[in-house]
Amino acid sequence: MSIQGITEQDIANYLANTPGFFERNAELLAAIQLTSPHGQRAVSLQERQMEMLRDKHKGLEHRIVEMIRHGQENVAIADKLHRWTRAIMLTTNPGDLPGVLVEELKHQFLIPQAAIRVWGAADAFGMLPFTQPVTDDAKSFASSLTLPYCGVNSGFEAASWLEDSRTVASMALIPLRSGVSPDAFGLLVLASPDPTRYSADMGTEFLARIGEMASACLSRLLPPAPVRAD
Repeated sequence: MSIQGITEQDIANYLANTPGFFERNAELLAAIQLTSPHGQRAVSLQERQMEMLRDKHKGLEHRIVEMIRHGQENVAIADKLHRWTRAIMLTTNPGDLPGVLVEELKHQFLIPQAAIRVWGAADAFGMLPFTQPVTDDAKSFASSLTLPYCGVNSGFEAASWLEDSRTVASMALIPLRSGVSPDAFGLLVLASPDPTRYSADMGTEFLARIGEMASACLSRLLPPAPVRAD
């Protein structure tokens, strides 16, 4: 829009660079009428500015509330992780570690079903439930995982390790590794009847940390590495 060569931008620039304009023409502030975004009624310029400030204030309040909520959630997760880690560290018998690890995960994070398998464990643990046979395909699949798998239950062998695989709609499969070895020595399974609990688009960083902690404590089950002769 322009009037005899004067554009709206020219007017806006003039008002922005002439702060004393409305001081000299104070009656304009009351005379200018704008449409309120909260209805079709006309409001004064001052009232419109107040509405804009209130809207901005509400937006900031919502952001602060969201930040507080996320902070509280992070503290709650950290507290659960602390209790889980503490329970593992207080477990003195290595053969009890897998059971404690799984049961505490289920308890702390409200996981409906979970299971674990360890292969290559020392002979002393050969008769315990977590060392039940695992196929070579399942072992290869675990070793191929660079990150935890999250998604639907696609008939994975690991689902059969659960108490009731028929109710499983989504799963998280977390490989267990010793140090920097690319080969997995076990697999941790978390499962839920909720198809959205473990979805393909969810972040896996927290699950990866769970896997690192589990791997570190369960490495006690492995036979000692052979001593190299120099």
